[in-house]
Amino acid sequence: MPERVCPWWMGPLLLNPLRRWTVKPDKLLLPYVHEGMIVLEPGPGMGFFTLPLASLVGPHGKVIAVDIQPKMLEKLHQRVARSGFADRVETRLAGADSLQIADLTGSIDFALAFAMAHETPSPERFFREIAAVLKPGAALLLVEPSGHVRSEKFAAELEAAHSVGLVVAGTPKISRSHASLLRKPVAS
Repeated sequence: MPERVCPWWMGPLLLNPLRRWTVKPDKLLLPYVHEGMIVLEPGPGMGFFTLPLASLVGPHGKVIAVDIQPKMLEKLHQRVARSGFADRVETRLAGADSLQIADLTGSIDFALAFAMAHETPSPERFFREIAAVLKPGAALLLVEPSGHVRSEKFAAELEAAHSVGLVVAGTPKISRSHASLLRKPVAS
């Protein structure tokens, strides 16, 4: 596991209810996620956003949560089972240098990369993989913590996303974060 990845034992801190004072998952996701969508969540950790996503996609939608750490996925799987959303959430183990999602090409309606893109060994490869699985017109909400990721690093991530064809469609305001809504263009 790369050194820059948040270790699994910090996962419970990311689930802390106090975190909802600054980030309200339902409010943040509601403009982007709707009933019946297929949503990709790379780097879900133990599921701070996964359960709200599962609620929003409803019984006919799906959330695909991909993480590099088996222990994060194990805890996430337990939380999903207790929530009653097991039929809506699929967990997958990523490889060291790939999300292992090629089988999802062109099937994702929305992707959420919250405070994790800076942990990837290659932003270009990460955004290439995301762009490949997004449907035309689908969006990726990219959010990075401003305390960890400087403006220059976020700008470089946006450039990597742009280099694979994703375009900035908005800049949501998220407390203590850099954020950009990226969209895969519809072919003309």
